[in-house]
Amino acid sequence: MDPGTTLAIAVPAAVLGAAGFGLASAAQQRATKEVELAPTLSPRLLVDLTKRPMWLIGLVATIGALVLQLVALAFGPLAVVQPLLVTGVAFAAVFTALMSRRRPDLLTMLGALFCAAGLSMFLLLARPVAVGPDTDIDIASGMPLAIGLAVVAVGCLIYASIVTHPSRVLALALSTGILYGVTAGLMKVVTGQLRIGLDEPFRHPVLYVVCIIGPIGFLLSQNTFQQGRLVSPAVAVITSADPVVGVLVGVSWIGERIDTSPAHLAGAAIGAAVVVAGIALICARGTYLLHRLDESEQMPGAQRIRMAPS
Repeated sequence: MDPGTTLAIAVPAAVLGAAGFGLASAAQQRATKEVELAPTLSPRLLVDLTKRPMWLIGLVATIGALVLQLVALAFGPLAVVQPLLVTGVAFAAVFTALMSRRRPDLLTMLGALFCAAGLSMFLLLARPVAVGPDTDIDIASGMPLAIGLAVVAVGCLIYASIVTHPSRVLALALSTGILYGVTAGLMKVVTGQLRIGLDEPFRHPVLYVVCIIGPIGFLLSQNTFQQGRLVSPAVAVITSADPVVGVLVGVSWIGERIDTSPAHLAGAAIGAAVVVAGIALICARGTYLLHRLDESEQMPGAQRIRMAPS
């Protein structure tokens, strides 16, 4: 199949997948506010959420988006697909606005585009190249990254458990993105094993690790949506951290290689800075909208401005 045809399949699938992730984030964030606040990583939250139709809509959207993501990655390169998926932040802002019966916030969507542009630069310059069969992981060489990711993820969870500052939600989102990125990297190994035989993944521990980490990441994402008033910054952190961690997993655990020349590293660093700038813009805009919302709630009903945070 020629490159033009594969991109004709990959790009629409990635955009539709981003829309699905955006709808899922908006619906799940709305549904988590309708149930009792649950402790971080408490399975009781999922039990309560299964009784909410809006959350079930978000669950269906998540499954559909994951299928579309797999289709996009099967036909298109990571450097094309992942930036398109990051636009799920903009879709989340749009769906959140529609559910609140208001206009989407343009600055929030601009921040989402910053995230996509920065991630595009990062992936184009640091795009990993496979140097062997991706059917196993190198535990020894991957140990430093595993320890580092574990320290960051656990540190974020500890920080979120002891502070009340709004940044705690971003810490939860970063932990979620790390778990999603690790899951994506390990799923690459599982798909490689599937090319050998349908029963091959069951002969290795990677699949079972995915079955543990994946659900934990999903549960943590629901905690993130429930415990924060802002959905767009959390989605931006999750969708930006996911592919970056996935690339690191591919290089450290699976043996892929990236261009480490000074020029490429500098460009990748600039791309990462643009992503951070996009997240900062979304956070700043969300804080402003929350301030306006709080002010409007103190006004008489006739003067109240209809506004909801993204």
